[in-house]
Amino acid sequence: MTTAQIYPVLWSFRRCPYAMRARLALQASQIHLLLREIQLRDKPTAFTDMSSKATVPVLILPNGQMIDESSSIMFWALRQSDPFHWLDAWHKDFEFCNCFIDELDSSFKYHLDRYKYASRFPNDLSAEHRLECLLFLNKIDYYLQNSAGFLSGEYMGFLDAASLPFIRQFRLADQRWFDSQPWKKVHNWLNIFLNSDGYAAVMQKYPTWNNGEAGILLPKQTLK
Repeated sequence: MTTAQIYPVLWSFRRCPYAMRARLALQASQIHLLLREIQLRDKPTAFTDMSSKATVPVLILPNGQMIDESSSIMFWALRQSDPFHWLDAWHKDFEFCNCFIDELDSSFKYHLDRYKYASRFPNDLSAEHRLECLLFLNKIDYYLQNSAGFLSGEYMGFLDAASLPFIRQFRLADQRWFDSQPWKKVHNWLNIFLNSDGYAAVMQKYPTWNNGEAGILLPKQTLK
């Protein structure tokens, strides 16, 4: 039996926010897995042949089942093991959590792409798209003012891990402008994440996967 038949295999790209949040949840669940880091500009044939979407992340379970949506990977991992109670917020207020993730993954991501990558689209409406993103960040700042520090409660949880990679990406589009905004809670929330051991661990650089290799076995890690 090969290692790929024993451990889940995660196809990932380090800087992709979708892959980042999947890695955060898998790490929090303390599940051993094989990481296959790829380059999106040069996707290996083994990956494109396996996945019709050919987008990361993709998790292949030992039984051959494929999970190719980042939020589904997060749920799968945390339902196997949730030692830090990342799903508690879902159990307490499913409707709010579901609506938040839906807005994050649909309208916010739509406007984020058209703001950060304005040159890829026919009309440069980046200012308008940034305004739409700003409205969502205002909501997050309000939520954080009425929380114990994180969207999920006193400690980081599913909502935080699902959204922070995208907030990081939004900030990178124009750091000076972002840092000048009056989001005291958002700035603190993001800075705690960016300086955390968990973020450092999932952003560690690994060699690009080569055809025939099993992948890099990631051990269980303890997050705070």
